[in-house]
Amino acid sequence: MTDTRATFLTGNLFRHIAVMSLTSTVGLMAIFLVDLVDMVFISMLGRDELAAAVGYAGAILFFTSSFGIGMAIAAGALTARALGSGDMALARQRATNTLALGVLLSMVFAAAIWWQVPRLTALVGASGVTQELATGYLRIIVPSLPLLLVGMAGGAVLRAHGNARAAMMATVWGGAVNAVLDPVLIFGLGLDLTGAAIASVAARVAMAAAALWPLLRRHDALSGIDGPSLAADLSPVLRLAIPAVLTQFATPVGQAYVTRSMAQFGEDAVAGMAIAARLTPVAFAVIFALSGAVGPIIGQNAGAGETARVRRTYREALWFTALVVAVATAVLFGLRGPIADLFGATGTARDIVFLFCGPLALMFFFNGMIFVGNAAFNNLGHPFWSTWVNWGRHTLGTVPFVILGAAIWGAEGVLLGQAAGGVVFAVLSAVLVARAIARADRPSQPRPFQREARLMQILHLRR
Repeated sequence: MTDTRATFLTGNLFRHIAVMSLTSTVGLMAIFLVDLVDMVFISMLGRDELAAAVGYAGAILFFTSSFGIGMAIAAGALTARALGSGDMALARQRATNTLALGVLLSMVFAAAIWWQVPRLTALVGASGVTQELATGYLRIIVPSLPLLLVGMAGGAVLRAHGNARAAMMATVWGGAVNAVLDPVLIFGLGLDLTGAAIASVAARVAMAAAALWPLLRRHDALSGIDGPSLAADLSPVLRLAIPAVLTQFATPVGQAYVTRSMAQFGEDAVAGMAIAARLTPVAFAVIFALSGAVGPIIGQNAGAGETARVRRTYREALWFTALVVAVATAVLFGLRGPIADLFGATGTARDIVFLFCGPLALMFFFNGMIFVGNAAFNNLGHPFWSTWVNWGRHTLGTVPFVILGAAIWGAEGVLLGQAAGGVVFAVLSAVLVARAIARADRPSQPRPFQREARLMQILHLRR
């Protein structure tokens, strides 16, 4: 049964935000918890170089998955705006063409990364046996990037249709496959990191299939690909996708610098950072989900010209972020000892885990502000604003702060400096969001993507 209604134009906004975020969180938690279990299993093998290899590989995988996230942002934003304006045919075509372009581009991107894996692992500080382990791990996972893109972008289109549950189930299926295969391959067959990598590839296959099924069967959200419509969509897709991908690339670039800075304090410090990196998405899965959940709400209301609801959506999303961060920080602080023991963290690694379960966790509110701001920029027709904010946060807001923090507090100072730099750009993001909403509220201001929408309507009429 097809369901193409724009569901966010009415109703309580805080409830929409909470329902979309919490539903999406279940799916994200399925993936994040499996990543966390991966680290637990690898830590149980008792080899520090394995945990460090995952830390180095994680910085590269963050880079590759950022491509998928960027294309998913484009697919979700374009589909939501078309649904909000009432053009169902345009929504269907935008979703199809964004997926098609994303798959093609991700194949090229994955091939380039696979070829350069040894250089990239060296760039983030890996060497010797640790670098060999990270390289082997990455060369199994990286070719599956197109599958990850289909799962991510497909989930974004489902959320644009208001079906957060189906998007959730796509990631749940991926997490379930990974959870089942991990112990079998890592311990049962003794494949160590190779087993973890194979399980991740299988999970991406399941995630892509589970996202496509409801798009085709329930929402009739995809259409055939033809030359004229693909050409007409190329401009709006790339106009949003390019800055969205560039925005996402900023995070792994900044994280790669942080990883390299941490490497000077030894593999124990890198292992501690890797544990914190696995804990972050589990502890703040709701905030990561919020960034994708609030976008369709803003997009539909922006497409319908409801700027007052757009403004309230942003405000309610920040209150929701503050509530989630406060609760998550309290839980982490209370469990910091058992968490460190679970990973067998000692010395510097344990210090880093304790730091994360306190002030660093509380500072995640400012990351949440940036996430919500990026969703607003992408859905209000200012995608390059999110690009500049993210790149500023992960360059000017990272490098000098990390250098200063490392000089004063050592390994812990690396992460403290990284967190401190985020405060400045979170405030900048809030200022720019206010400006973007004010521009959208001007009657004389043309709506973003309006020209391309008219072109698509002409094409549909000609058919």
